[in-house]
Amino acid sequence: QVQLVESGGGLVQPGGSLRLSCAASGSISSILIMGWYRQAPGKQRELVATITRGGSTNYADSVKGRFTISGDNAKNTVYLQMNSLKPGDTAVYYCNARGVTMVYWGQGTQVTVSS
Repeated sequence: QVQLVESGGGLVQPGGSLRLSCAASGSISSILIMGWYRQAPGKQRELVATITRGGSTNYADSVKGRFTISGDNAKNTVYLQMNSLKPGDTAVYYCNARGVTMVYWGQGTQVTVSS
């Protein structure tokens, strides 16, 4: 089992920045890839960014150049640095961890971009 705890969400003005954190615990060695997804009201959950154990990253087109995913293996933590935030980025952001056969989700953290 893997437990994921997100933090760092909140209210920010358009153009502002936030950094989300996701701390993993439990069977860390089983994790192959971690990522962030988001779900806005009335919309399906969508991929934001992922990072592999080897450090390879992948981003949704809508966040490329604005968001950066990174990992700290010593702290078992993945970060999502979000810059130049737009109202369209408003959503609940979920941390995700995947192994060979298992998928784990965090509880989600709200990000609201509004003036």
